[in-house]
Amino acid sequence: MDDRKLKVLELLKEDARRSPQLIATMLGQPLNEVEQAIAEMEQEHVIVKYAPVINWSKVDDQKVTALIEVQITPERGRGFEGIAERIYLYPEVKTVYLMSGAYDLLVEVEGRTLNDVASFVSSKLSTIDSVLSTKTFFILKKYKQDGIIFEENEGDQRLLVTP
Repeated sequence: MDDRKLKVLELLKEDARRSPQLIATMLGQPLNEVEQAIAEMEQEHVIVKYAPVINWSKVDDQKVTALIEVQITPERGRGFEGIAERIYLYPEVKTVYLMSGAYDLLVEVEGRTLNDVASFVSSKLSTIDSVLSTKTFFILKKYKQDGIIFEENEGDQRLLVTP
């Protein structure tokens, strides 16, 4: 991928609402080249989707998010792909990563309640033949996601004490 496209991607990652005109101005590139680069990356599925990062703790829509470590036995001929696909097709599943280390997959799941997530793990995820074990961690608070800080630090509020 050429340097021009990488710069466009970085600017879109910072703020997906930036117009091609603004990106062209920021990069000192012709507008048609920037538009062409964006169109090519959308067509090649490099740019998959434009989506906001939402601080759900500021919205009344309370959700429970959990990270689940999953140990699996790879399938002959497909490795981890087939099992990962079975897992990511569930609507509760938001993210699936293949990992190195003590477990194979890291799965992010959302539900309305703790019981919804627990039910998903016990009745759907754990019952998949290749799943050996799961370990669930509930997210209590998000401080930063995708490079975006949710709560700005208001600084040290302590009174200054001098001798």
